[in-house]
Amino acid sequence: MTMINVNYPAGRITLEQRRLLAEGLTDAVLVPEVGQYCPPAREGFQVHFTERPTDYMAIGGQLLSDQPERDVVTVNVLVMNGDWPNDIRKEVLENILGSLTKVLGVPEPSPTWWVSFQVIEEGSWGSRGSVLSILDLLDSGVFTDEKIKAIKQYAQTKKHP
Repeated sequence: MTMINVNYPAGRITLEQRRLLAEGLTDAVLVPEVGQYCPPAREGFQVHFTERPTDYMAIGGQLLSDQPERDVVTVNVLVMNGDWPNDIRKEVLENILGSLTKVLGVPEPSPTWWVSFQVIEEGSWGSRGSVLSILDLLDSGVFTDEKIKAIKQYAQTKKHP
C-alpha cells in the first residue's frame, strides 16, 4: 500500500505524461517494495497529481510566476512500515527521478525536482475499515520469499530492540 503525490505548476505535465507517470512511478516503488515486478500488486498503489497555479508555489522565497524558468516538481512517497534500508530508499528515489526524466523528455533531472520518502509507522495506516499492517499483506502472493523474510525480520527487530 503506497501513496505517491506529485505536485507541479499548472500546465507542466500533460494528460498523456500523467498516464505514463502513473505507471512509471508505481513501478519505481513497486519493484523495490515487493521484490519483483508484479502487476497484481499495482492495486495497492495510488498516484495523485496536483497542479498548482504558479502564484501558489514558490522557490527561493519567490513565486514561480515571478521566475518562470524554474522547473519545479515535488514527489512525496508514503509507504507502509517494512523493510526500507537506505539502499532500497535510494533505489526508489533514483527510480522516481529516472521516470520523471524519461516521461518529461529532459536529459537530466532538474535540481528543483524534489522527492521525499516517508515510512508510515506501524499502527498508523488505515484501510479496509481498520488499521492495516504490511504483515497483513504478506500472504497476498505479490511479495518474493526474500522480501517476506526481510519484512518479518524487520518487524521482529522493532518488537525486540
